[in-house]
Amino acid sequence: MNSNDSAHINSKMEKTIEAFNIAISTVRTGRASTSLIDSLEIEVYGQKMPLQQIATLSTPDPTLINIQVWDKNNIDAIMKAIQTSDLGINPSNDSDFIKVPIPPLTEERRKELAKKIKTIAEESKISLRNIRRQSIDAIKNAKKNSEVSEDDESILTNKLEKSTKEFITKIENISTKKQNELLEM
Repeated sequence: MNSNDSAHINSKMEKTIEAFNIAISTVRTGRASTSLIDSLEIEVYGQKMPLQQIATLSTPDPTLINIQVWDKNNIDAIMKAIQTSDLGINPSNDSDFIKVPIPPLTEERRKELAKKIKTIAEESKISLRNIRRQSIDAIKNAKKNSEVSEDDESILTNKLEKSTKEFITKIENISTKKQNELLEM
């Protein structure tokens, strides 16, 4: 175990934070955001593709997402994918555009989405703990193979614990902010 290993571990933890941010960006907050639907998988050309690869998305106002479809033959597939998603939104077809109005969320739906955010946060924290566990195992193996001293083992383990706590706190802060944003509306 050396500083390169430590940087690699931090890099893995940063990627967990990035994945968490991406996952919660798809949770609807009552405000129009293209991130709600841009990665929605659409069945076109015999394969599934993210919506952002077959259309241009925009938000002309806080309650509407416009989808300008590049190939008009894909309109029905896009409409179906949006309707069958768990977002609870209903698109309308305007020949050149698909309009996706974002209705205000009910109190019940807000609470459901807040729970979903908590669940995603918990899964991310579990990922961080798994990275920590694997790293601790690697440190113990290095100690067993006399690659690190007992003092170094202790120092590396303490650094790892501190780093893990910092990343878990980041996830908790992001999660709390998103939940508050959701429940304040």
